Amino acid sequence: MTRLLLPLAAGLAVVLWLAAALALLPPGAWPLPPWRAETMEVPQILLAYGLMPRGVVALLAGALLGLAGGLMQAVLRNPLADPTTLGTASGAQLAVVAATILAPGWLVAGTLPVALAGAGAATALVMALGARRDFAPVTVTIAGMLVGLMASAIATALTLSQGHYLLSLVMWNGGALAQQDWTGVWRLGAVLLPGLGIAALLARPLMVMSLGSGAARGLGLRLVPLRFGVLMLAVFLSAMVSAEVGLVGFVGLAAPAIVQGLGARTLRRRLMLAAVAGAVVLSLADGVLLALAALGGPDLPTGALTGLIGGPLLIWLLPRMRSRVPTTAEEGDRHAPRAPHPGRILWALAALTVALALLTLIGGRGPEGWGFIAPALRETFLPLRATAILAAASAGALLAGSGAILQRLTANPMAAPEVLGVTGGASLGYAATVFLVEAPGTPALALGTAAGGALALAALSVHALRRDMAPARILLAGLAIGAFAGAVLTAIMASGDRRSWVILGWLAGSAGRVTPEGALALAALALGLLGALLAAARWLEILPLGTEVSRALGLRLSRIRPGLVLLAGLATGVATMLVGPVSFVGLMAPHLARSLGLVRAAPFVIASWLIGALLMVIAAFGARTAGYPYDLPLGLLATLIGTPWLFVLLLKRSRS
Repeated sequence: MTRLLLPLAAGLAVVLWLAAALALLPPGAWPLPPWRAETMEVPQILLAYGLMPRGVVALLAGALLGLAGGLMQAVLRNPLADPTTLGTASGAQLAVVAATILAPGWLVAGTLPVALAGAGAATALVMALGARRDFAPVTVTIAGMLVGLMASAIATALTLSQGHYLLSLVMWNGGALAQQDWTGVWRLGAVLLPGLGIAALLARPLMVMSLGSGAARGLGLRLVPLRFGVLMLAVFLSAMVSAEVGLVGFVGLAAPAIVQGLGARTLRRRLMLAAVAGAVVLSLADGVLLALAALGGPDLPTGALTGLIGGPLLIWLLPRMRSRVPTTAEEGDRHAPRAPHPGRILWALAALTVALALLTLIGGRGPEGWGFIAPALRETFLPLRATAILAAASAGALLAGSGAILQRLTANPMAAPEVLGVTGGASLGYAATVFLVEAPGTPALALGTAAGGALALAALSVHALRRDMAPARILLAGLAIGAFAGAVLTAIMASGDRRSWVILGWLAGSAGRVTPEGALALAALALGLLGALLAAARWLEILPLGTEVSRALGLRLSRIRPGLVLLAGLATGVATMLVGPVSFVGLMAPHLARSLGLVRAAPFVIASWLIGALLMVIAAFGARTAGYPYDLPLGLLATLIGTPWLFVLLLKRSRS
């Protein structure tokens, strides 16, 4: 029965396409080539120049992505590798969005060079970390998805800053397969055929590489040129698809998994069948959307639906990695220099945070330039500023506290609230409330956002924790849940509805809409989190030593781990609910605390909490003053602050 899965899916895709074609014209009225548009009726033009090339493009783009995913998984020996999980597609997205808005002249020669440059840069960044950690699958995948989050956040902020590009960029980001002629077919076909030939030639050396680095070198294989060449081929194939149709997620992950389930034995056969499976998956997804549109449903981009495959598939693949990934390859940095007087550093951080908050409260940029707020305006503006500053600082402290928990829990300095999946779930809950509730107020939006975050957290707990998965794999499960939520959100956004602007504005993050009561509640929760972190300091001190040591010292991991994940998830959800899904504070703050020599649990969590508040105060000040008289998105400023630190973290050689 398993062997019939692919043919049955292909048959269903053909049936769905034929149904869409018959909805346009009966078979007797179908035009025969060669076509001349001036002699054809409108339905015939739509069929010959729209639906027909769209069907072929779905096949070609799916085959290219399936082949790219198969190559990435083979060369990295990582069943989770594909253009989406390694940040390749998001790099192409950011490059095209940035060129469209900031330098449209770069697109004169087409989007392919720009998309290829962005995809290559993102992949190179991820591979730089992978090379330093022997390409450990979990570490490389987390790095890729964090780079993807960063690129997507910046691309969203850029899109939001240029409203006249909103609809076209959102549709492109969703991976729209709609065609106006056969140009895309010829371009993709011209790439696929040579790509298949080169992949067939690379199958033998890739099989030798699978024996291990030592054995491969002993047989005379040059690993670095091979790895570089295969990755460049995969990046080119996926960038070609991004340039032609936009972002199509997770087909490269699904196709090799399907082929493996079908029992393909040789690597050459797996690569060829991965292309076939990718073509079937994308064609089936496109057929489903065509059928929905024919029944009166929304005309959504196909990439939005394929993204729904990725999250569940990634979660399903995680347990299969247990026997393939050495535990030591996933460990983070454990040894760091210790500060001789941590108390002095903590007091200095607290004083700096308070001083900067006060300076931000009374100073800034006004009609007459930089200076302090005029006395006549203090009664009006000081309460508004104080509310925004308190909300931003509290949200930063909550996110940083969540990041500190995750990094101690997983012994991985790359852990962050974004990878828990709660941010994605909360975003989806907010978007669903905007679309499903007519004129939703603050209580309805807060309830919807909290419900989305809670559902994501529940899904993570049920799957990952009940399976007793390793901590690093818990992060990947959270990333998968976030990817699933992001795919649904993309589908909502790509509908072209006017409410997309409201959701985009919230996604960029802002503390300006928080009420005084909301800011006070957020501050109280931040203080409560700090108290909980200090109470759990002993656990957080022991957990980075590993599972065996923790159990030997009497920790009941089956209760402690779920409790800490729950605490981190709630902290992230609360911050997201009021100020939007701001980015990378939970990653930066603990990393900065560690770089200051605060490695013991109690000083580490206090410093992370303070640094998170400090970073968000800086971001709030920048959002208010950089684009005066308009407020820039808080999430954009937080991302721009976090990007350099993310690069430093990714490129830093681990010490064990």
